[in-house]
Amino acid sequence: MAANANLSATLRDEQGKSAVRKLRAAGKIPAVVYGHGEETQSLSIDAHEIELLFSRISVQSTMITLKIDGRKGGDLRTLVREVQKHPVKANVIHVDFYQLHADEKVTVHTPIRLVGTPVGVREGGILNQSLDTLDVSCLPENIPSVIEIDISGLHIGDSVHVRDLPLPEGVESEIDGDITVAAVSHPSVAEVTAAPAEAAEPGSSEPELVRKRPEKED
Repeated sequence: MAANANLSATLRDEQGKSAVRKLRAAGKIPAVVYGHGEETQSLSIDAHEIELLFSRISVQSTMITLKIDGRKGGDLRTLVREVQKHPVKANVIHVDFYQLHADEKVTVHTPIRLVGTPVGVREGGILNQSLDTLDVSCLPENIPSVIEIDISGLHIGDSVHVRDLPLPEGVESEIDGDITVAAVSHPSVAEVTAAPAEAAEPGSSEPELVRKRPEKED
């Protein structure tokens, strides 16, 4: 089931670049929350709190309950839909949250976790994971925090595909089942054969030149 987390927020009325600069100078970041049939609400969130939260969760598949100070109607269950980061400092500067409804399906990016060491790797093969997240559709209560698959039985040349992933009940993949998730391949060996150096003539110490200078005429 979905991982859950809580985050405090405050409603904000001031808009515009000047208001946003003041907000960030105070250690806050702007955010919005919206949903199907819902009015978009502008929020203020503590920058340190959200950086700490995002460092310990899977941002795209964790259900976040927004505890909004000043909002009537209680807390909101949401998913993160977009995170904007500073181009140089890489810190969070804006977040979009999507409000969840119990009877409305959502699409989420769920991490794929490979479990076990393949037999083929023990035999000298190489494990390649080509898909590390899966787009799935489900009701909020069925959102998986991670999708695990045991790959310990894979031999060299074997692979697992999206159709092989054990999805929980009520969860459907949004991508083609033939797409490869991981495979064990033969190791690639590059053989480099060095050409033997030609033996120098006995008693000769002069290096071979591409073009010798012509001798002076008497």
